[in-house]
Amino acid sequence: MALKVAIVGRPNVGKSTLFNRLAGKKLAIVDDQPGVTRDRRFAKGRIGDLELILIDTAGFEDLTDESLESRMRRQTELAIEECDVALFVMDAREGATPLDGVFAEILRRTSKAVILAANKAEGRAGEAGALEAFQLGLGEPISISAEHGEGMADLYAAFRVVSDQLIEEDDEDEDSEKPIRIAIVGRPNAGKSTLVNRLIGEERLLTGPEAGITRDAIPVDWTFEGQQIRLVDTAGLRRKARVHEKLEKLSTGDTIRAITFAEVVILVMDATHPFEIQDLQIADLIEREGRGLVFALAKWDLVEDQQAQLAAFKEHAERMLPQVRGTPVIALSGETGKGVDRLMPAVTKVYKDWSTKIKTRDLNDWLQMAMQRHSPPSVGGRRIKPKYMAQIKARPPTFVLFSSRAAEMPESYRRYLVNSLRESFDIPGVPLRITIKSGANPYADGDGKPTSRAGYKPSRERAAKAAASVEKVKAAAEAKAAPAPVLELEAVEVSVAAKAKAKPKGTGGGVKSPRAKARALAKTASIIRSRPGGARTGPKPPKTRTVAPKKPTKPAGPKKR
Repeated sequence: MALKVAIVGRPNVGKSTLFNRLAGKKLAIVDDQPGVTRDRRFAKGRIGDLELILIDTAGFEDLTDESLESRMRRQTELAIEECDVALFVMDAREGATPLDGVFAEILRRTSKAVILAANKAEGRAGEAGALEAFQLGLGEPISISAEHGEGMADLYAAFRVVSDQLIEEDDEDEDSEKPIRIAIVGRPNAGKSTLVNRLIGEERLLTGPEAGITRDAIPVDWTFEGQQIRLVDTAGLRRKARVHEKLEKLSTGDTIRAITFAEVVILVMDATHPFEIQDLQIADLIEREGRGLVFALAKWDLVEDQQAQLAAFKEHAERMLPQVRGTPVIALSGETGKGVDRLMPAVTKVYKDWSTKIKTRDLNDWLQMAMQRHSPPSVGGRRIKPKYMAQIKARPPTFVLFSSRAAEMPESYRRYLVNSLRESFDIPGVPLRITIKSGANPYADGDGKPTSRAGYKPSRERAAKAAASVEKVKAAAEAKAAPAPVLELEAVEVSVAAKAKAKPKGTGGGVKSPRAKARALAKTASIIRSRPGGARTGPKPPKTRTVAPKKPTKPAGPKKR
């Protein structure tokens, strides 16, 4: 069984840093500012072969009034009551302070085992302070450095001694069933911590009129009707433009991380002014993360005319958040407990819907019904034809729809399918994902044979043809890159002879018979012999042009009238 260790001490001595070191991950927010941790935070840890259940606590303050520091002290006292061993951390550089003495006196009155650790003892700066720790009367201090991991072997030895001394009478088997992770989020001072305390029936978390009390995401394990539940209380989320301090930025990041790892998210809103812009943005973030969603209207006892207001809130949620249509809205009061009993049944219903799986046959029957009720639109004069649908995963339910021209499917028709699916299979308040894909065309290559994408294996002839085409392309590239060859003399003579034998332009085309060639040669010879002087071999003599004498013109007579 794991050893339950409460890490206690005054503010800003390195308790959260040591908590993160033993847990093996950065769970608690760490800052130089004192008083960062306020609530108890639980986590599983390990040192050597010892399994630990760690409890990080707020810094101890010697106050007993109704202030926030006094309520933080009460949380530390509760951690000491439920732990097996208290790990008292002091600052070795500052030495033993009067507040350390007051807290050491409180620890001595308890029956719990106490281990004294002098943190920040790296180097020589902490040697004197570690020696001052003897005056606290809690035994020999262990010099450690939570930031650098020094002294962990000595701390393990101390834990081993305490573990061997403890007599474990309970041999309870750990439940292998995983708990349902539920994150409780909302704006600051909306009543989240009060709601968690009301659900588990104890003052587990700090509450008060001050806004922003919770800073870390605090997990609380709980059992509801035999089902393991892990509630995660988170810091309030404000608008990004109003977040300036480093500490608030860390708290916001911790809250968003809790939403990411949750399965169902309860969005707590102040019933006096719900569904403001920040509430809508948080709900949209939850839907984009794919988590189940439940609306909780806290402080319902302050609302007048409750029935009319509840109906108006539900109508407003349907109009402003159509992507999570049908999300349950629970009106409750964490202070008085009114309506809290209706919250967990609604959360369980949303969790089952979030994990739902639908048979492929039922999906395709519904698809045909949805197409008959509202046929797909035509885009560019061609109708889109959905063919087949199947569920590929749950949490959240995700489906794939095979259709022709999937890229041209209008977003309006996709929303129609999502709303019809949510209504037909009764899965309200759960984000649904539909991915539309086009099936591969088996004749896309145009060669009359199916492509390899459809399961066709190319034959040997086709492979040889492809290889020949590749060789042809390579040869053409090499020929293009090679220099032009020099023609030999014989090749030039052959080319000249071929040009001499070529028929002059305009003498007709085609190949003539020997008889036709003989007649043509005889005709050419007779023409040459008929010319005076026979055949000429020199340049052609210039032609002389004779001009005829002009005829005498008659004298012009009188004009006829």
